[in-house]
Amino acid sequence: MTTPLLERPGVLNWLAPMGFGLCLLLMWQFVCTTWEVPTYLVPKPTDIAQTLHSDGPALLRALAVTLKVTLLAFVLAVVLGVAAAFVFVQSRLIEASLFPYAILLQVTPVVAIAPLIIIWVKEPTAALVICATLVTLFPIISNTVLGLRSVNPGLLNLFKLNGATRWQTLVRLRIPSALPFFFGGLRISSGLALIGAVVAEFVAGTGGTSAGLAYEILQAGFQINIPRLFAALVLISLTGVLLFVSMVWLSNKALGHWHESAQGA
Repeated sequence: MTTPLLERPGVLNWLAPMGFGLCLLLMWQFVCTTWEVPTYLVPKPTDIAQTLHSDGPALLRALAVTLKVTLLAFVLAVVLGVAAAFVFVQSRLIEASLFPYAILLQVTPVVAIAPLIIIWVKEPTAALVICATLVTLFPIISNTVLGLRSVNPGLLNLFKLNGATRWQTLVRLRIPSALPFFFGGLRISSGLALIGAVVAEFVAGTGGTSAGLAYEILQAGFQINIPRLFAALVLISLTGVLLFVSMVWLSNKALGHWHESAQGA
């Protein structure tokens, strides 16, 4: 029997949120038009769309700057986070000694330390990348360590009985077991990288050719250009969704053929 189109998981996952979002936009447009809400308070979706069309090139250039910082911070966090996780699982003593400092990175507000980093690091892009990396790092470390520790005890004993080395156990057992946790960390950290980049740009307040979307938001707020402010927010939100969807796609490609977490995705 053929499955109806709307009951297919892939179609439903796209149509359901798009339909709900369209209803919200129509309600938003109706309320703002009916009650004549001033544009400087809440612009209509049509005002935002018009701003995206007219100011699109400038906003896209700013988005490219923010996206560059985001991707650099994300890649750096993945490399550092995975390396730290591999070090932590080598010994309980090492993990107990160093993991609290990883937690310290997570609980320290980036807005509190970003001014210091911007002062210490003279190159603006490098300073922004460091700030965003600090926000992005912890979920990758935490999830990867959890995955490397979450090994089936029976399989671990089997590897020991067969005389497997530490390297063989890591490559053939621990890493495959950790992949679902690792990709879960990527889904979280991809959004945090964008948040860290935007927050760092807010603190830095860089303008000119190196201005990101955060600077565009600040300028729009100072000029009471609320449609442009909302347009920048829309671009940030869409970028965050795109990053998350990319990580979901990557996870499904890596795990879809053998792990139950990605079956039927």
